[in-house]
Amino acid sequence: MDKNINPIGLFDSGIGGTSIWKEIHTLLPNENTIYLADSINAPYGQKTKEEIIELSFKNTEFLLEQNSKIIVVACNTATTNAIKELRAKYDVPIIGIEPAIKPAAIHTKTKSIGILATKGTLSSELFYKTVSNLEGINVIEQVGYDLVKLIEEGKIDSNEITELLKTYLQPMIEANIDYLVLGCSHYPYLVPQIKKILPESVKIIDSGEAVARQTKLVLEKNDLLNNSNKKGDLKFYVNSDPTVLESILENKYTVTKKDF
Repeated sequence: MDKNINPIGLFDSGIGGTSIWKEIHTLLPNENTIYLADSINAPYGQKTKEEIIELSFKNTEFLLEQNSKIIVVACNTATTNAIKELRAKYDVPIIGIEPAIKPAAIHTKTKSIGILATKGTLSSELFYKTVSNLEGINVIEQVGYDLVKLIEEGKIDSNEITELLKTYLQPMIEANIDYLVLGCSHYPYLVPQIKKILPESVKIIDSGEAVARQTKLVLEKNDLLNNSNKKGDLKFYVNSDPTVLESILENKYTVTKKDF
């Protein structure tokens, strides 16, 4: 069987990784994809490293059972806590996502940048190493407590999220940041709200486009690109109420509820 037509498998703790999926699908519209939302266990950011690794194994095995040719860990927390273990255990290419700290550090003029991420990402060894290598840059770290939970509940435009964002972003504004790094794949859905709070001069960056480009490069390198001219077959699975995932996908796609 032609491996090239096998799907790209993506997983996240919930709906947030669809922000990564959208970038990959935009860049590679002919690729078949399978997206897995482990919403029943969201958020990952409050779990132990061991729990995150175990859930990442479970999700990866589900995607491999569907013949995924490559795995995209569309979750910052799972990447920063489990990517090493995933690559050691499985022999397919595995792509992770990390907060876009480096480009923010390179381009900052004020030498002050903010990062909004989960506790699991900010407390990870991988994140610590990245930040430790930055010289002369003031990094304002903020855990986005309850943001993933509220997004998973479909409350993206709620006053509750607005008030939390104001609390989290105010210290960054006072520290004169000129870049805000979104360190969770759920957070791009909050950009309209964030823009209302931050000064216009602050640039907001996430990892989506970079992950899509990296996915294409890895597929090319491994001779796994789908050369078909027809649009990709897109599948979505969730292990909780599919309503919120369907809504975030603008009800354009069928979402299958499945226990896994």
